[in-house]
Amino acid sequence: MLLIRSLIVLFAVGAFACDDCYGPRDDAAHVRHVRRAQPDAQEATVAPRGPLEWGQLNFLHTTDTHGWLEGHIKEQNYGADWGDYVSFTRHMKHKAGNLGVDLLLIDTGDLHDGNGLSDASTPNGAISNPIFENVDYDLLSIGNHELYVSEIAYETFNQFSKVYGDRYITSNVQIVNPATGQFEYIGSKYRYFTTDHGLRIMAFGVLFDFTGNSNVSRVIKTRDLVKESWFLDAVKYPQPIDLFVVIGHNPIRPSVSSSTFGTLYSTIRGLRPNVPIQTFGGHTHIRDFVVYDTISTGLESGRYCETLGWASMSGINSSTFRGNQKPRGVPNPIQKAIKVSNTTSTGATSNSTSGPSSLVYSRRYLDWNRLTFSYHAVGSQDHTFDYHSGQRVTNEVTQARKRLNLTALYGCAPETYCQSCKPFLADGNIFSLVQTALATTVINESRADIPRLIIVNTGHIRFDLVKGPFTFDDSFIVSPFDDAFQFIPNVPYNIASQVLGILNAGAFQKRSVDTEIRNLDTRDFNFNTPLIPIDACTAPDDQTKRGSGPRLHRRTGHLTRNPLHRRAPALNPGYVTTDDFGTNGDDTPHSAIPFYPQPNDLQANASFPTSGLPETVDLVFLDFIGANYVIPALTKAGGKYTKKDISYYVDKEFTTNSYLPAYAKKYWQANVPSCPVGQGVGDGN
Repeated sequence: MLLIRSLIVLFAVGAFACDDCYGPRDDAAHVRHVRRAQPDAQEATVAPRGPLEWGQLNFLHTTDTHGWLEGHIKEQNYGADWGDYVSFTRHMKHKAGNLGVDLLLIDTGDLHDGNGLSDASTPNGAISNPIFENVDYDLLSIGNHELYVSEIAYETFNQFSKVYGDRYITSNVQIVNPATGQFEYIGSKYRYFTTDHGLRIMAFGVLFDFTGNSNVSRVIKTRDLVKESWFLDAVKYPQPIDLFVVIGHNPIRPSVSSSTFGTLYSTIRGLRPNVPIQTFGGHTHIRDFVVYDTISTGLESGRYCETLGWASMSGINSSTFRGNQKPRGVPNPIQKAIKVSNTTSTGATSNSTSGPSSLVYSRRYLDWNRLTFSYHAVGSQDHTFDYHSGQRVTNEVTQARKRLNLTALYGCAPETYCQSCKPFLADGNIFSLVQTALATTVINESRADIPRLIIVNTGHIRFDLVKGPFTFDDSFIVSPFDDAFQFIPNVPYNIASQVLGILNAGAFQKRSVDTEIRNLDTRDFNFNTPLIPIDACTAPDDQTKRGSGPRLHRRTGHLTRNPLHRRAPALNPGYVTTDDFGTNGDDTPHSAIPFYPQPNDLQANASFPTSGLPETVDLVFLDFIGANYVIPALTKAGGKYTKKDISYYVDKEFTTNSYLPAYAKKYWQANVPSCPVGQGVGDGN
C-alpha cells in the first residue's frame, strides 16, 4: 500500500524547545558523553581536533545519504540522526550570521536504497524524503537512485522537487510530464542568486552520464549539455557572477572514469577564465578534495550519513559583498589552491589561471555524531544544542522506525563481518558468512539432495554486518536488493565448475546493464513484505551500550575511518584521508582500516558427496546475472544453454534480502534478545 506524505504528520509531538531562542535545559555540561539521538544509538566520546576555519563563504555538504537518516545505530562515530543535523544547521546558520559571512547547505543526491527507513516503504523514500526535507538546503541535485524506478522518479518530480523549487537543480535530467507527454526538467536548469551578504552565484547541477534510468526520464550527456545554447548563455550570463558553484551526483575527481566534472570545468573556464569555480560531487562514496586550478576546487563528502563535508573560502572579489572576508574570533582559511599531495591527477588543468589569486581555502570531513555537531555549533555544551525543530525530526525518525518495525530482531550476529577489511573468505570477511548462509538457506526441497553450485555477485552486499542485534533494518543495510535465485538443472560439473572463474575474469556485473527492461519495478530495490517472520521482541536498551565501530566500503586505497577514544594511547580505526590538500582533512584522527580487494562473484557448494565430485550439479545463480553473464560463461566453458533453460530455483519472493534473515532466525538465536555488541570493524570482537 502506498505510504503517503501525510503519514509523517502523525509522528509529530509537542514542543521540546524554542527555535528562536535557545539555552541550557539543565546545569550539566556533557563534555565526554552526549545524549543519544535514537533510543538505541551509541554515544560518541571524543570531540573533534579543533574549530573549523570560517571564511567569507562557507559550505556544509551531504551526499549519498541513502536513507540513513536515523544515523548508524550501532556505531559511536556516526550516531547522530537527521534531527541532530537539523539542529546543527540552525546553529551554523546563526553562527554565520553573527560572523557576517555566508553559509550554504548543499546535497548531491541518492536519497534512498540502503536503509530500512527509506526502503521499507512503498515507494522507497515515501517516509524518509519528508524527513529529509526538514533541512533548508540552498542547492540540491539529483542522484541516479532517484531515476531507476519510474514511480520514484515521478515522486521526485511531483513532490520532492517542488519542496525546494529552483534550489533543486537538474541541469541534464528530464522526465516525461504525464500531463503533456513532453520531456521537461525535473528541477531547474540553473540557479542565479545572491547570498545574504551579497555574493552573486551561478549554480548548475549535473548528474554523471547515467544510463540505467527508467524509460520515463532522460539524462543528457555532459558533452552535449555544454554545447546547449541555454547552458552557454548561463555561463556568459549578462549579470555579474562572483562564483560558479557546480554540484552534482558525479565523482569530483575528473580522472575517475565516470566523472564529467572535467568537461564542465574546462567549458566554464574557457568562457570565464577569471571567475572562481567551486564544485561538490558524490556517487563514489569517498572523502575527497580536488584542486583544479588556483581559483577552483571541489569537495566530495562520503556516504551514508558517516561524513559531513565542510569547505570555506575567502578572497572572492565582489563589488556587492557586504560581509567579512576574515571573520573575527574564529580560525580563517589560509591555504592557497595548490595541490600538496601525490593524489591522482585531476586530469583537468595545469593548475594555473590567467593571473595570481588571492583566494584561500579550507576543507574538513566531519564524523556524523552529536558530539561533533555540538562541538562545532556551541562549543561542546550538548545541553544547549537541541532546537525544537531538531527534536521534532528526531521523534519523527523514532516513530517511523517503530511503525516500520525496523528494530524487530532476527538474531544476534556473533561477530563482525566486513566487506573489505579482511582477505576474501578469511574469518571476519562477510563473504565467508555469505557462503555458509547461501548453502544452508537456498534450498529447493524437491531437489535438496542434488549437489548445487550457488553463484552470486559480491555487489549484492551493500554494507558491513556489525556484531550485535541483526534486525529488520539491518537486512536492508547489508543487502537491500531483491535478486531472486534461478538455476539450470543437471549441468555437467566439469562445465559448471568453470563458470565462477570465467565470471571473475570478466567485467564487474552492473545492475543497469543486466536488467532486460530499463523500466525497473520497485521490487528491484525494495524488500517488500518480509518472507521470514519477524519477532515482536526488540533488543533492549542495555545491549547497545558497549559500543560499536566502523564500517568499511569498497573504496580507493587512501580512505578508511572510525572513532578515537579520548585518552587512549593509540588511534582507533576509521577514515584516514589523503586528498589534494594533504592528510589533515579528517575532523577526528583515526588509524587506517586495511583494505583487501574482493572478486566479482563467489560460489557456495551444497549437498556434495562426502567423497569425490558429482557428475552433474544444479547451477544456481541470481536472476540479474543469468542471461547476460552466466549463459555466456557456460558457452565459453563448452556448454550449450540458452535463456530457455533457466527457471526459478526457489520461490522468486525468496531473494538476496531473504537469506541472511533466514540464516539468523535459524543459527543466531544465542543471547536473544540481549545481543552483545562488538567493537566494530578493525577493532576485533
